[in-house]
Amino acid sequence: MRWRGRRQSGNIEDRRGIRIGRGGVVGGGIGTVALVLLAMYFGIDPSVVMQGVGSGTVTTTEVPVTESTEEAEMRQFVAVTLAETETAWTGQFAAMGGEYRLPTLVLFRERVQSGCGIAESGMGPFYCPPDERIFIDMSFFNDMATQLKAGGDFAYAYVVAHEVGHHVQNLLGISGRVHDLRQRVGEVEANQLSVRVELQADCFAGFWANHADKAGILEPGDIEEALGAAAAIGDDRLQRNAGRTVDQDSFTHGTSEQRNRWLRRGLDTGSLEACDTFKAAAL
Repeated sequence: MRWRGRRQSGNIEDRRGIRIGRGGVVGGGIGTVALVLLAMYFGIDPSVVMQGVGSGTVTTTEVPVTESTEEAEMRQFVAVTLAETETAWTGQFAAMGGEYRLPTLVLFRERVQSGCGIAESGMGPFYCPPDERIFIDMSFFNDMATQLKAGGDFAYAYVVAHEVGHHVQNLLGISGRVHDLRQRVGEVEANQLSVRVELQADCFAGFWANHADKAGILEPGDIEEALGAAAAIGDDRLQRNAGRTVDQDSFTHGTSEQRNRWLRRGLDTGSLEACDTFKAAAL
């Protein structure tokens, strides 16, 4: 990915020096064994794992931020990737007669407070609709490379673009409609709706990849990196790798094949209409 020397977004909020005390996490919502599995998912609805967060006293302290050369480079890479999504989606919203409201990307370490609750880095990157913010502990990228065997700069860019895809869903009113609908159906139906949300965010990430390709950013092998990352996080593969029986009714993100295919669909078409998973008869 040809990212060096390109514009970096100014919508980066660095909270890596803010430490949040465990006293703010009550009710068992965070820090459970379940988060070991949730760390393997991109873009999970924060309310699913933050619903146990109570109103206990939150203690925060600030410490100096030190970063290695590798961390500094990754921070710059994230800022460039976010800037490229800003360009793509600003143009798309303008073409639709609207205005794209830029999200803020928050960098943190270990634990962060958001409008969706307090999250630990173990839950992976997430988007919080009330904040219109994306939250990322950059150590997750190392976990992708070592645990998921899904490293590579464009694989990491896919993660950012997927979370931006959730922001787009929020701006278009999709997130709110799905949230309301999930409250009125059973668990299996709610999971199926979540799958459609996540696959659409994958397709939106592909839409951005189409823009990145036209902008001359992509290098040979980049697409394969992103597709490999998408395949690595399918519900079916994660359940098998965890030694569990594959249970389709419990899927919340889609199979490896589905995630791969919808990412590819956005990439190949560069069309928002092609990303309408809610009208698709088959995923």
